[in-house]
Amino acid sequence: MKKFLAAILFAPLLTFAAGIELHLDRAPDKSNDMAALQNGAKIFVNYCLNCHSASYMRYNRLRDIGLSDTQVKENLLFTAEKVGEPMKIAMQRADAKIWFGVPPPDLTIIARARASQSGSGADWLYTYLRGFYRDENRPTGWNNVVFENVGMPHVFWELQGDQVMGADHTLKLVKPGKLKPQEFDAMAGDLVAYLKYMGEPVAEFRKRLGVIVLIFLAVTFVFAYALKREYWKDIH
Repeated sequence: MKKFLAAILFAPLLTFAAGIELHLDRAPDKSNDMAALQNGAKIFVNYCLNCHSASYMRYNRLRDIGLSDTQVKENLLFTAEKVGEPMKIAMQRADAKIWFGVPPPDLTIIARARASQSGSGADWLYTYLRGFYRDENRPTGWNNVVFENVGMPHVFWELQGDQVMGADHTLKLVKPGKLKPQEFDAMAGDLVAYLKYMGEPVAEFRKRLGVIVLIFLAVTFVFAYALKREYWKDIH
C-alpha cells in the first residue's frame, strides 16, 4: 500500500516549492450526472487505461453509474475478460520507467490523493487536464501549469489543440483541436467526475445515508425529550 501511495505522489508540485500561488479552476459538479459519469468512464478506458491502471476498481462497479454488464463487456472491457476483474494494464512497471522516467501512477484514488495536497482533488485534476502547453525543452514536447516538468505527454492534444504559455503567464490556444474549448472543458469535467467517483464509489450513498441518519436522530430526540418530560413531571 505504501508503494501504491508513493506512486500516486511520485513528484512534487514545483510551483508550490517556488512559492507561486497556484490557481485551480473550479471543476463542475457532475457527481449525480449518470450520462457524464458514463462518458467519463469511456474516456478513461480509451485514453487513460493504456498507461494508468485502476487496480482497486473492478469493472462491475460500473453498474453503480447505470451501465449493465453487457454494455461494459461490449464497450469498455479491453484489458480483462470478466467484468469482475480489476482495471489493470499490460504495461510492465520496468518498461514504463524506461519510457517515461517513472511508472505512471495508479489512478484509483488519485482524486482523493490530490485533495490532500490542494484542498480539492477534482479542481486539481480539472486544471491539470486542461493545463498542458507546448514546451520544446521537455522530452515529450509538453509541460503543465500545475505540474511543472510533468513526464506525462498530452494525450488529449488532438482534441484540445496546441496551447502555449504567453509572456503574461497565461495559456493561449494557437492551434484549435477537434473539439471547441467549451466541448473540451465539458469532456474534462466528465473524466474528472469519473475519477472522483472511482476514488470513492459509495460517496453519494454515504451522503444520502448521512441525511437519513440525521433525520432519524432528530425525530428520536423529539420522542425522547417528550418521554423525559412525562417521566419527570411529578418530580419537578
